[in-house]
Amino acid sequence: MSKIFLLASGGAIGTVLRYSLSGFTYRFVSGVFPWGTLLVNLAGSFVIGLLWGLFEIDNFSTNVRHFIFIGILGGFTTFSTFTLESLNLFRDGEIKLALSNILASNIFGLLLVLAGFIISKYLVHILR
Repeated sequence: MSKIFLLASGGAIGTVLRYSLSGFTYRFVSGVFPWGTLLVNLAGSFVIGLLWGLFEIDNFSTNVRHFIFIGILGGFTTFSTFTLESLNLFRDGEIKLALSNILASNIFGLLLVLAGFIISKYLVHILR
């Protein structure tokens, strides 16, 4: 039961963070491109890579890992919104924007996970 509580609590935190960052983003950009979702997913990709590298070094409990990776970051990032927005762009005839969203989310997401992981290794190295 405590694991479910940790996951639900983390998910709630991540969801509120996603809503806040996405809403903040849309105050500064407009148009049909889903900038808020892209920013949230790319930020989540970077953070998960960074934490992945840090968590490999220190022995964090399974509960802490689940709370952060599955709960917070799972609630923060959003694959379902990304796919819906991409399909809506296709439906609305915004083929270039849809393809840009798909490519940017996937390519930059992978690169940011890797960048976060590399940075975490560098930080650990210089801090030790």
